[in-house]
Amino acid sequence: MVMGRAGSVEIWGHLASGDPVHRIVLEGGGLRAQVITRGASVQALYLDGHDAPLTLGFDQLDHYETHSPYFGATAGRFANRIARARFTLDGTEYRLDANDNGQCLHGGSKGFSERLWTVEETGESHVVLRLDSADGDMGFPGNLTARCRYELAGEGEFRVTLTAQTDAPTICSMAHHSYFNLEDGGAGPVTDHELEIRSNTYLPVDSLLIPVSPPARIRGTKFDFREMRRIDAVDAKASYDHNFCLEGEGMRSVAELRAPRSGVMMEVLTTEPGLQVFTAPAMEVSVPGLGGRHYGHHAGMCMETQIWPDSPNQPDYPSAVLRPGELREQRTVYRFSKSA
Repeated sequence: MVMGRAGSVEIWGHLASGDPVHRIVLEGGGLRAQVITRGASVQALYLDGHDAPLTLGFDQLDHYETHSPYFGATAGRFANRIARARFTLDGTEYRLDANDNGQCLHGGSKGFSERLWTVEETGESHVVLRLDSADGDMGFPGNLTARCRYELAGEGEFRVTLTAQTDAPTICSMAHHSYFNLEDGGAGPVTDHELEIRSNTYLPVDSLLIPVSPPARIRGTKFDFREMRRIDAVDAKASYDHNFCLEGEGMRSVAELRAPRSGVMMEVLTTEPGLQVFTAPAMEVSVPGLGGRHYGHHAGMCMETQIWPDSPNQPDYPSAVLRPGELREQRTVYRFSKSA
C-alpha cells in the first residue's frame, strides 16, 4: 500500500468521457483512506496494525466503470429499491429509471454512485464532496444538492455524513456502500465473520427483493443476530440482502462485525431507521481487486444504513420525503478496533 500525503488531492485518472477523477488521501484516528470523486467512493480503507484493506475496491479507475458493484460508493438519490420504478408524491406519479428487473435500484443506472462529485472542502482527516442533481434526474423531482463528508477521527472512527437539500418536494435516502472484509481484504469469504445486530424485526421480500409485508419478528429465523454468531451458522449459504428495522432514534450503536482470526472488529452507529445487510453470495469479479485480490462469493459484506427500501410506496414505513427548506442529514460511524 502506497499513499500520498494526508489531505492531498491528485488527478487519479480520467473517465471514458475524458473527465478527470480526483483522489484524496485522508489520515486520522488510526485509519488511512483513499477517496475518489467518482461516486464519492472510498477506494481503500486501512487500520493501523492490520495489513489488509478493510474494504473492497480497485487499483485501476476503469474497473470502477466496468466491473464495480457499487464498491465504496454513495448510493442515491434513493438507496435500495423502489418497486416498479415509480412512486406518487403529493398526488403526482413519478416514473423512474428501471435498472433492476423493472425496479429502481440505488437511484437508477446513472445514480449518485455513477456520477462525478466535486471536492468542496478537504483537510488531512476529512473531505466534503458535492453533487448537484437536476430536476428530473433519473425521474426524480426537484433540484437537489447532495453532500458527502468523510472523516477519520477519534479512535478508529470512519464517520460518514450525508446531507441533501431540495427546491421542490422529492424523496431522498442516500447510503454508504462499502463492502467490508475484516480478515484478508476480500481474498477469502466473510462467512466466518461474526455478526450482531440490535434489531427485533426485518422486512421479508419477494423474488425481486421488494418488501412484501410489515416488519416480521426475527426470533427463530435465520435473521436472528441479536447475539453475536457466525454469519453462516444458521444459513449455510449465508445469503442475506435484507433490511433490519432499527429501534430508537438519534445516533446509537446498532451492530457489530468481528473477524475472529484477525481480531478486527467494526461497530456500526447510525441515526438511520434501517440497516441493509448484503453478504454478496453471488459475487464473482473478473478483474483484480486491491492488491491483485480475486473477489469471489462472499468476498465482502455491506452494512448500509438508510431509510427502508420502497418506503415511497409504503405509508407505514419511515418517510424519505424531503421538502424545500428542510435538511436531510444521515450520519453513520464505522468504529474499528483490533484485539491483540
